[in-house]
Amino acid sequence: MSAGRALWRRVPAWAVDAGLVALAVLDAWVNLYDEGTPLVWSCVALGSAALFLRRRFPLTVVLLTLPMTLFMDVAVAPIAALYTLAASTRNRPLLAGCALLNAAVGTLAWPLSDALTGDRTWTLVEFVYTLATAITPVLFGQLVQARHDVALQLVEVEEAREHERALHAQNVLARERAQLAREMHDVVSHQVSLIAVQAGAMQVAAKDPDAREAARTIRSLSVDTLDELRHMVTLLRASGGKETELAPQPTLADLRQLIANSGIETTLTGELPADISTTAQRTVYRTVQEALTNVRKHAPGARAEVRLWHDAHHFGVTVTNTAPTRPSVALPSARHGLIGLKERAELLDGTLTAEPTPQGGYQVELRAAARPD
Repeated sequence: MSAGRALWRRVPAWAVDAGLVALAVLDAWVNLYDEGTPLVWSCVALGSAALFLRRRFPLTVVLLTLPMTLFMDVAVAPIAALYTLAASTRNRPLLAGCALLNAAVGTLAWPLSDALTGDRTWTLVEFVYTLATAITPVLFGQLVQARHDVALQLVEVEEAREHERALHAQNVLARERAQLAREMHDVVSHQVSLIAVQAGAMQVAAKDPDAREAARTIRSLSVDTLDELRHMVTLLRASGGKETELAPQPTLADLRQLIANSGIETTLTGELPADISTTAQRTVYRTVQEALTNVRKHAPGARAEVRLWHDAHHFGVTVTNTAPTRPSVALPSARHGLIGLKERAELLDGTLTAEPTPQGGYQVELRAAARPD
């Protein structure tokens, strides 16, 4: 089945349309035999040739096939036109109107006086039959359109799940690093502090110059070790889930690339001070990354705006998205991403807010105190 579908997709569109035009002409010729007048053949030529334009102007092609339907019992041209229209629009009242119009024209006989003086019961039966024939390609076109929409949603679901798994892995790493940071701060730093205190006391109490120098060296090394531990604890707490802090970390310079690769129509405005810390830059980057990921997962088709801002005392970023243009697929979420962003904001003495907007969208805002690195 998949091999046949792949082979069918390799056929050029113009070849498919040319085949439909040939079938439409053959269908008309079979039904006309030798009774065709120049007017009838003109309608056949117009309706059949219009199939070349069915992909660009489907409604116009449906209307151009009606004259040939009035003169003969043709099926290829009107069915192809109705199917193309149904596969390209979601306007169901329009589709119902076109099906009714096709059935009405197909039921009439030329000249019209013959149709109006005939058996009305048989005319009604023929109308119902013709209407069923017209509705069939409409339903099939809608089915194909729905299948295409489902396929797109499945792709979005898979992408969202990949992002969810990546974020979950990052959150697990962040929790492990936070736990390691607490252990280093509460246990190791405490022990080294005691060593420094004891060495200082020994330096004061020692009478031997060599012992005093040794105590001074121990105290100096302990103080340096405490500084290194504090720096490591800060790095571990600010880590966002990368496998190692030695790997290149994102900064504000990477924001445009992040937005370009997000797959969302996004505008970037404003700027931040050039002297904000690298930790703050990573926090801004991660906030934008998480917000755009949530837009892709929960607001399909929405547009987003990333606004960087700062004043004398604060700086931050606001990510706002519009309402979704199509329904989203419900995905399991433990909201680990927003929790991690709030922890990052707290490290900067800031806050993170996430709430819906009155217009049906969503807004995520990071606000942090302005301070140099």
